[in-house]
Amino acid sequence: MKEIVCKLLIIGAGPGGYICAIRAGQLGVDTVIVEMTKAGGTCLNVGCIPSKALIHAAEEFDKVRHMTSPNALGITVEAPKLDLAQTIRWKDGIVGRLNSGVLGLLRKAKVKIVHGRARFRDGKTVEVETETGTQVIRAETVVIATGSEPVALPSLPFGGAVLSSTEALSLASVPKTLAVVGGGYIGLELGTAFAKMGAQVTVVEALAQILPQYDAELVKPIAKRLNELGVHVMTGAKAKAYSGEALVIETASGKEERIAAGKVLVTIGRKPRTEGWGLEELDLDRVGRFIRIDERCRTSMRGVYAIGDVTGEPMLAHRAMAQGEMVAEIVAGRKRAWDKRAIPAVCFTDPEIVTAGLSPDEARAQGYEVRVGLFPFNANGRAMTTQSEDGFVRTVARADTNLVLGLQAVGAGVSELSSAFSLALEMGARLEDIAGTIHAHPTRSEGLQEAALKALGHALHI
Repeated sequence: MKEIVCKLLIIGAGPGGYICAIRAGQLGVDTVIVEMTKAGGTCLNVGCIPSKALIHAAEEFDKVRHMTSPNALGITVEAPKLDLAQTIRWKDGIVGRLNSGVLGLLRKAKVKIVHGRARFRDGKTVEVETETGTQVIRAETVVIATGSEPVALPSLPFGGAVLSSTEALSLASVPKTLAVVGGGYIGLELGTAFAKMGAQVTVVEALAQILPQYDAELVKPIAKRLNELGVHVMTGAKAKAYSGEALVIETASGKEERIAAGKVLVTIGRKPRTEGWGLEELDLDRVGRFIRIDERCRTSMRGVYAIGDVTGEPMLAHRAMAQGEMVAEIVAGRKRAWDKRAIPAVCFTDPEIVTAGLSPDEARAQGYEVRVGLFPFNANGRAMTTQSEDGFVRTVARADTNLVLGLQAVGAGVSELSSAFSLALEMGARLEDIAGTIHAHPTRSEGLQEAALKALGHALHI
């Protein structure tokens, strides 16, 4: 088999890798991308997209299930049934369409796609084990975009009834009992979905609060909803073992308990995928488990870049995409650098959480005196008419200049506010800019304007 020689070689066709390849191809860079499974990476195949499909199906089923008795809307139906196998087929169909779409975009950009497992010989040469043998690829510039993978507990290795998020997204039936180990966003997103589909769910979190990356004010509506769904949340508890369809835990008081669990979903975090592709052949500086990069995603080796989850937190697909686009333009000779004021983050629980920039506590910890404005959705007409009044929008701004430092919201559908949040921060908005922008009525987005008005001292609707 002949060697392939190219200008740019990308290892991994996840969100960061395929965006980097597409943009490089658009700019006329001779590009090769290597992927050992399916284009789209974790996000498209076993993460963001399939989980949101499952969450949507669970929400629809839960809505219909609550229409079997008299209700405020006056809509009643017969008891619904859920065919999870069909739901999974629908979800897989969406994944397949998007996967094919990514491949089509790569081909349109004239990117050469090599399917197989890559392994570095050195900083410029990679061997790929393909179905037809070993393919050697030499490149001027290399981008490492190998992504991340679920972290397992030594006492609860994946297999059988112990699932990672990957296996949970392909179950053929709803488990009667489900224990979720880890109360972060992945565990609560999937745990909430299965609770809505009829599973009896218990969440086991080692820390004192679920969703520990968010402040208690944002988490409170989530905890309330979990209680309404019958989800049992145990904080300060540690999972010890799985035996006889029961999860053995140590409670906050130090007692041992057994929780009924036909399935156990372990979601304690993700780790960078740094094994199996020849990292040891490269002289790369590290930050803990992650590859160290600078403001242009350059590693410590000349001509070697790294993007996405393998470079550290936040492990978000849109961060990887932005990095990938930037690196492609740098390789093409353009001047670019990483200078993002904020990367929005969304938790697709019920209700949803969206954040961008600094929370009030984070801003104060950095020495700022702040103005905080909070507008509750129970004073928002759109929220009332959609029966989803829990939650709020919050603005955080400097007290001296009113420069917006952070924006947060919790509520139904607030993920769609993420673009407004990040745009406001990127453009250097002040409270007066947001308050003076006309927001469409009736929409949830009015909550953003009202929160800014609240921080300025003259809210109109509360």
